Amino acid sequence: MLCLAILTATFALYSPVRSHPFINYDDPGYVAENKHVQEGLSVDTISWAFTATEQANWHPLTWIAHAMDYELFGLNAGGHHVNSVILHVLNGLLLFWLLVRATGRQWSSALVAGVFVLHPINVESVAWIAERKNVLSSFFFFVSLAVYGWYCWMPNWRRYAVLLATFAGGLASKPMLVTLPLVLLLVDYWPLGRVPQSTGTFSFLSMKKATWKQLVLEKLPLLSLSLLSSVVTIVAQHSGRAVESVGAIPVGLRLQNAVYSYALYVYKILWPAKLAVVYPHPLNKLSGWQVVGSAILLVGISACAWWTRKRTPYLLVSWLWFLGTLVPVIGILQVGAQGMADRYAYLPAIGIFVAFVWFFADWIREHSGYSRMAVGIAIGVLATLSALSFRQIRYWATSYDLWTHTLAVTENNFIADDALGNLLLREGNPEALHYFEAAARIAPWDPVSHGAVAASLQDRGDLQGAIREYEIALRANPDAKFQAYSFANLGVIYRQIGNDRLALKNFASARQAGPAAVQEMIDQLAQMVALQPSASGYLRLGYLLEGAGRTGDAQQAFLEAVRLDPTAPVTPLQMGK
Repeated sequence: MLCLAILTATFALYSPVRSHPFINYDDPGYVAENKHVQEGLSVDTISWAFTATEQANWHPLTWIAHAMDYELFGLNAGGHHVNSVILHVLNGLLLFWLLVRATGRQWSSALVAGVFVLHPINVESVAWIAERKNVLSSFFFFVSLAVYGWYCWMPNWRRYAVLLATFAGGLASKPMLVTLPLVLLLVDYWPLGRVPQSTGTFSFLSMKKATWKQLVLEKLPLLSLSLLSSVVTIVAQHSGRAVESVGAIPVGLRLQNAVYSYALYVYKILWPAKLAVVYPHPLNKLSGWQVVGSAILLVGISACAWWTRKRTPYLLVSWLWFLGTLVPVIGILQVGAQGMADRYAYLPAIGIFVAFVWFFADWIREHSGYSRMAVGIAIGVLATLSALSFRQIRYWATSYDLWTHTLAVTENNFIADDALGNLLLREGNPEALHYFEAAARIAPWDPVSHGAVAASLQDRGDLQGAIREYEIALRANPDAKFQAYSFANLGVIYRQIGNDRLALKNFASARQAGPAAVQEMIDQLAQMVALQPSASGYLRLGYLLEGAGRTGDAQQAFLEAVRLDPTAPVTPLQMGK
């Protein structure tokens, strides 16, 4: 009955996502515009999945899961969403079952699982198609915990081999699971009671005792998989240019943000307000009291958990679970421009949930007269979390809703400004420039906003201003496609102002950075001028074709420009040095 309640409540809560579309943040790269995924579940797709480093990660099972969804639903986003909800439900049921089996506390386990499936901080992981990797890897995480319990009950190499296989599946879904071996050491202490200083929490868990040294040695094969996954991930992130910003953020600032983020995660788990899809890195904007206050909070909780470990071992284990599982994404090794992310708390938050529920249950046992009140509090908590999550799910209804909400609840969020600007730009809304200009003011190093502002200035005829903005964008060392786009436009501008030497130099850089991107620009502009012929449009098309080495096609474009406007300034490109 409790499993049925968890299942029903979760499906009811997330039922609106069936009508949600893809959003314009990572969803295109993962599914909506990914030609490999859109080949469906084929041999070529599976082969590609195991070698791909797109999205700056190595997660072949995630790619295969997306390809399977595409095979079933095509670009009907509702089907993709439903499968993510199914995985979230399975994760909640596995969490409930594991806690019951390990502790014997049915109602406490049900409350933890209920908080987990209904908490608004987990909405991002479930309602965002690109975060399939999170719910999928967590499924393997829970299965690995179950297999580990099975192994501990009767240790042998066959059961350990199954554990290695499920752990490998989790790492192949999302590398954040590298901390699983350390989590297993924690559950050895509580609730399994495998070390001499601890006892199992339920009578049937009479596990064979082992020393800490033996338990660590037992985890070495798993730690080897973690190390291998970490190396592959770092290589993939460098290949995907996800760590380009690391050098720009000093280690000291990354450490400060890590301490502050830990405290902020605790706050958002306990008081889930102003949740957003992106929290920009604060860089040097954190005050001393924020960092020191966060450090005092973390040290204080750690000290309390340690001092009470004999009476309440679950507090120490739960707190270390939270701290440890966040280590890969806490920002010591900075990847991307975010300071923290709700999705990173999907598994770590379980530690906080268990600590509070178990402490609450122990208090009720000592004060039995408050048992009815406890039931009311539990129902009230679940109802409140459901209401907050339902509201949070609504923000994922469209890309516009998502980004306007994000801008409303965060400050100086250039990532959200860029995303909303791109969305409006695709719709032809002139308000897009407003958001790009805001992003450029907030983040002078941001190539997306400066590139968009440059394109707008170029269209308006402010060529010197466009040159300045393109050069700023290029100094940020963007990806190859963006470089090709910027260099090609600089080549066009220098042709317009008569500087053939710089025009040739930039066209050569564009061809070197991304010939396919230059061709894509040419195709898009050719379609545009075919629909809306203009002399200026054909001139720009001619310059691009000229820069791509297609002089014959360029001459045809120039002739069309002269036909539309006999005064069009057509001059041959001097191909010398």
